[in-house]
Amino acid sequence: MNLPGFLDVPTIAVIVAFIALAYAIGLIINVLLQESGSKKMREIAKSIQEGAAAYLNRQSFTILFFAILIFLVLAYTIPQGDYNNGLLLAVGFFVGALFSVLAGYIGMSVSVRANVRTTKASSKSLRKGLMVAFKGGAVTGLSVVGLALLGVAGFYVIFTKMMGVPTDQAPNLLLGFGFGASLVSLFARVGGGIFTKAADVGADLVGKVEKGIPEDDPRNPAVIADNVGDNVGDCAGMGADLFETYAVTLIAAMILAASTLTTTLGVNGIEYPLALGSIAVIASIIGTWFVRLGKKKKNIMTALYRGMIVTGLLSAAGFYFVTDWMIGDIHIFYAAVVGLVVTLFVNVITEYYTSTEYKPVKKIAKSSETGAGTNIISGLAVGLESTFLPVILIVTAIIVAYFFGEASMAENGIYGIAIAAVAMLSTTGLVIATDSYGPITDNAGGIAEMAKLPAKVRKNTDTLDAVGNTTKAVTKGYAIGSAALAALVLFQAYTEELAKATHEEFIFSLSDYRVLIGLFIGGLLPFLFSSSLMESVGKAANQVVVEVRRQFKEIKGIMTGKGQPEYGKCVDIVTKAALKEMVFPGILAVLAPILVGVFLGPLALGGLLVGVIVVGFLMAVSMSTGGGAWDNAKKYIEDGNFGGKGSDAHKAAVVGDTVGDPYKDTAGPALNALIKVINTISLIIAPLIAGLVIWG
Repeated sequence: MNLPGFLDVPTIAVIVAFIALAYAIGLIINVLLQESGSKKMREIAKSIQEGAAAYLNRQSFTILFFAILIFLVLAYTIPQGDYNNGLLLAVGFFVGALFSVLAGYIGMSVSVRANVRTTKASSKSLRKGLMVAFKGGAVTGLSVVGLALLGVAGFYVIFTKMMGVPTDQAPNLLLGFGFGASLVSLFARVGGGIFTKAADVGADLVGKVEKGIPEDDPRNPAVIADNVGDNVGDCAGMGADLFETYAVTLIAAMILAASTLTTTLGVNGIEYPLALGSIAVIASIIGTWFVRLGKKKKNIMTALYRGMIVTGLLSAAGFYFVTDWMIGDIHIFYAAVVGLVVTLFVNVITEYYTSTEYKPVKKIAKSSETGAGTNIISGLAVGLESTFLPVILIVTAIIVAYFFGEASMAENGIYGIAIAAVAMLSTTGLVIATDSYGPITDNAGGIAEMAKLPAKVRKNTDTLDAVGNTTKAVTKGYAIGSAALAALVLFQAYTEELAKATHEEFIFSLSDYRVLIGLFIGGLLPFLFSSSLMESVGKAANQVVVEVRRQFKEIKGIMTGKGQPEYGKCVDIVTKAALKEMVFPGILAVLAPILVGVFLGPLALGGLLVGVIVVGFLMAVSMSTGGGAWDNAKKYIEDGNFGGKGSDAHKAAVVGDTVGDPYKDTAGPALNALIKVINTISLIIAPLIAGLVIWG
């Protein structure tokens, strides 16, 4: 069934994307109109802005070099045909990379301006502080989904309406856009993670542990680098991560439908994911209106959850009507609901393991009484344990969504899983809004501390920041869970592409030694990748520690407040380190599937995909959740428990948090990007290696 005239589903999706971007522009104007505080506050905020912009500019230049190289490779090595046109893939790749970078620029540019305005608003009330911080975060969220939906739907319209590409072939050409988003996601996650954690660890080890000064103390030479890192890691990095996951999941679901469902669902099955995305974007915009505190209420987490619940309920209602209209099968709607339910339970599970309200964090905090060693042992145990419930959740979702897919008129269980993944990611706009709220409030607290504002202001910013730590941890859980479902869909799309290219079914049997070889290599990659990132953070943090110690020793009067630290030195150290160290992980992610596919064949590559999905998912959950628990155990002690700040338990917790920092903000989240980059590249090269058989 088609709408009259030009208003078909892809066109509506493009219109909705522009609505999301227009709403984001409105929020930008609203945030910038807020008061920015005293001259001192503005000077501190300007230093953070300049550091963030300098890093992002240099990172974008580095990405540009790789983007041009890959553009040329795609354009000149992929055959120029309707099925897999290299030039169109290359153009899509470049636009995907550009849109991802643009989303990061928009979000971070607003975040580093919303921080000081949140500080000023917090001097008036907690309620006003929340509104400014959340609106700043919502800019990132809506920019990400708006640009991602615009890219996927826009290219689909161009291919089918302007270039006459058949609807069942157009989704394959969208892979270029997804690959561009994946590449930027990888570099943003890796580079941003190294930057933020090197600065954070270096600042904590000298400032908190050696000098005994508070976090965000203006006497710490690494304090500006630390505040810049909050934005490049948790704002630009997370935005790029979910931009890519959102876009790639839409594309994979459309490819799957085009490969297997043209005889059952036809064009509607291909375009249905775009309809789900469009509905959820509108629901997310409405959901932002419900994130507010009453005049006497102070439960910020409840306010944020209210917005997410409203978004989920509105999305579910919209999904029901669009499914009835486009598909006419209630089972597909049920599969979509599975995705929304997974979002809810991922949030609940992650909050349980990372919030100061529950047993895991309190257990780590208590273990700190006997020293750093027991704190680290307890934190590692919590991280390992935290994999259990997410795996049960994802496995259950796969079973249920597969059942509904099989029971539907599509008679395809994998399509059910694909729709669950699309539905889960459809609310990305509001999820990123709650995540980007975190670095804004963190910076707001830092500005309040450095500007020496009254204790009342710092109390409000600390209250906002405490919730921000939880939302950042929850969003990491959401990103990891969605990546797992998305990767399964990508893997199925890979097998379909092999079958399409060779006209025969590919079976990945564990009795085939080539598959086993691939499994071992795939399982190895997350370990090698994470090792590289952890070592990079350690090396960069060591340079920061040396520099901070030098300044405390050589610059007279820092501790008394008469001497001025050289903040730019630490910013420059972590910027150079991040850009240098992100190259190897990027090369590893790009070359591994190509080398395995070319030299060991498609079966080994299939095994590699399964290995990297399973091991990468488990490691990402363990690292991200365990690191978040370490962080909040430290904050739980700082709130006055087990001796409070300055106690032996607090010093032990700071050490544990130092270990957890690169876990939760560098290696753990970056594994999402690794999984999806490898799967996306494999999908692109599948037709080229489909007939390649090295042995047997």
